[in-house]
Parts: sequence; structure tokens; C-alpha cells
Amino acid sequence: MDAKKRILIVDDEQINLEFFDVMLSKLGFEVRKAEDGLEALEVIRKHRPDLIILDNVMPRLSGWEVTRMLKTESEYAEYADIPIIMFSAMDDVKDKIEGLELGADDYITKPFNFAEVLARIRAVLRTHELIHQIERRDSRLDISEDLADLALDFVAGFREALGKVVADADMKAPAESLAKVLDDAKRGLAKLDELDARASSLRAEAESLKRGETSLSAIRKRVKEHVAQ
Repeated sequence: MDAKKRILIVDDEQINLEFFDVMLSKLGFEVRKAEDGLEALEVIRKHRPDLIILDNVMPRLSGWEVTRMLKTESEYAEYADIPIIMFSAMDDVKDKIEGLELGADDYITKPFNFAEVLARIRAVLRTHELIHQIERRDSRLDISEDLADLALDFVAGFREALGKVVADADMKAPAESLAKVLDDAKRGLAKLDELDARASSLRAEAESLKRGETSLSAIRKRVKEHVAQ
């Protein structure tokens, strides 16, 4: 997972930028850097990182302002799902809560321990990968439901048409050719019954899976509550 992940480090302290660049690059991450919030937004548009590590106190735009813009403004809607880890030298509970309520996924107080930061980076990336897997699964379930509905509609219409053919044929003294048509129609009805059963099973399975899925909002809420503790 690490070798493919792009991380943007945003900090106005050059020593922190260089430190993270060296350490994370050695671990296989692709690292981008920005020295303030405005530069960070430019890098995000150009490279779309998988994770943003964002200092709170910076010139031009603070970390809070960048987070708010990414999470709430329509101009940045396509980047709203990028996870954010915020750094701050302020160890105030209200600051942490504000950062998390703005949409940050984690909040780390300076000075930091790199091993802890790395663990949090990997945890946030794993959480968002899980969320994306659930989103893809939900999408596949929606497609399955649509296909099942189409199949059921087709079966119902075709069964009705074949049923009329069989009924009309049964009312007459069928000749040999008509008897063959009647047999074919009856076999067709049997196959439609099988298709009907399979489509109904697929529809029920998709609905069952969707009922058993944990909502994405609930997952995000639990993650933020865990981080805030």
C-alpha cells in the first residue's frame, strides 16, 4: 500500500518539511511539500495526494482554513474525501475538537514522535481504503439490484406473452406443428421460472447485504470519536 500512496506535507518550518520528506520517502511514499496553505491548495489540485499532513499555524492560510475549504467549498468538492492529519503546537482540547469537526481525520500535537505519526498515517490510510471498498461494494450492489429488477420485469412480460400462446394452443386441437410450438413455449416458461427464481434470489441477496452494511457516516463518526479520545 505505502509505495503507491502520495502524501502532501504542509508546514512553514523547512526543517519539518525536509524531515518528513526524507523519512517518508525512505518508506516508499511519494512526498510532496508546501510551505503555506495557498501553496498546499495548488499542489492538491495538481497532484491530488492520498493524504495531507497539515500544520495548523501557517502564513497566508492556516491549516483550519485549508481544511474548511477542502471539506465545505464546492470549488474543492472533488478533493473533499482526501484524509487530513493536522499538526499543532497547541495542546488544547477545543483546538482538537475544532480541527476534527472541520473534517480532519486525526490531530497530533507537536512535538511529535515519528513512530506514532507513521502509525497514525497508516491507520488513516487503511480506514479510507476500507471506506472506498465499501463505496465500491455499495455501487456493485446497486448495479445488481438494477439488473435483477430488469430481469424480473422481462420475465413477467415474457411469461405473460407465452402464457397467452399456451392458452390459445390448448383451446384448439393442435396439429403436429402446433404441438411442437406448444412444447417449446412450455419449455420456455420453465426456463423463465428458473430465471425468475435466480433474479429474485439476486435481488434478495443484494438487499440483505445492503441492510447489513455499516453506513459510511457511522464509520467516519466512530473513527473521529476514537481519535478525539
